[in-house]
Amino acid sequence: MSTPEIQWYPGHIAKAEKALVDQLNRVDVVLEVRDARIPVSTRHPKVDTWVGEKPRVLVINRVDMISTEARTAWENWFRQQGEVPYFTDGQQGKGVKAIAKAAQTAGEAVNQRRQARGMKPRPVRAVVIGFPNVGKSALINRLLNRKVVASARKAGVTRQLRWVRLSGDLDLLDAPGVIPSRMDDQAAALKLAICDDIGEASYDTQRTAAAFLDVIKGLQQTGSPDDYRDGLQARYGLTLDDCTGEDFVIQVATQKFQDNVERTAKRILNDFRTGLLGPWVLEWPPV
Repeated sequence: MSTPEIQWYPGHIAKAEKALVDQLNRVDVVLEVRDARIPVSTRHPKVDTWVGEKPRVLVINRVDMISTEARTAWENWFRQQGEVPYFTDGQQGKGVKAIAKAAQTAGEAVNQRRQARGMKPRPVRAVVIGFPNVGKSALINRLLNRKVVASARKAGVTRQLRWVRLSGDLDLLDAPGVIPSRMDDQAAALKLAICDDIGEASYDTQRTAAAFLDVIKGLQQTGSPDDYRDGLQARYGLTLDDCTGEDFVIQVATQKFQDNVERTAKRILNDFRTGLLGPWVLEWPPV
């Protein structure tokens, strides 16, 4: 079984991207949200073009799903690149106040210019952008301390642009998740599928589960600090030491799911996505 080709046909995403770009000239600050498990693969290739010279706040969400070692490694790496990452857990609200403060601070220059021209100050306008299902709406709800935008751990919940008054000093534009019309980097596209950051129609579940296990095996062999081996052993009674990802799925199906490979593949992916296998990342900082 070869590594799957990830395909998507995001008609509503293309429409959302156009609407987002049309709104960006009204925005003072960009909050770019990425998935802590795959912070490189959830960087949209057009984000630099969209942001231009506007201040950007880099938000690494789902920090609750990665190890302390991974967070430290990524924080050090981003700072070496000249960026300040803000790590958040949108579901529990961890780190969200720091985001609001960072956005307001980044947008202060807007009101300084307005004041210099004799104009009254206005709320800073920030947009929240990122791939589907990286937790943008959950972050907004936590910032507001109430549910004002739909939020769920699946792709495609937010379908239209919506301005939300966060406080007297900050307005947020909640934007649908945007993905490129095509992904030339299939390794990155695969990680989006594994982490459920694209819709299920875009990938084959069995092949994606097998590929996920092959990624894990590769990380295990390169000495990742995350304890993948013990996590798999504890959950399924098997390890990847002497088998491929495809073999592993089949063995688990035989032993636990009456040879139902599709059901097994869904369970393995869901176990990872919900953190049952452990606080694992699929990407470590580039060397």
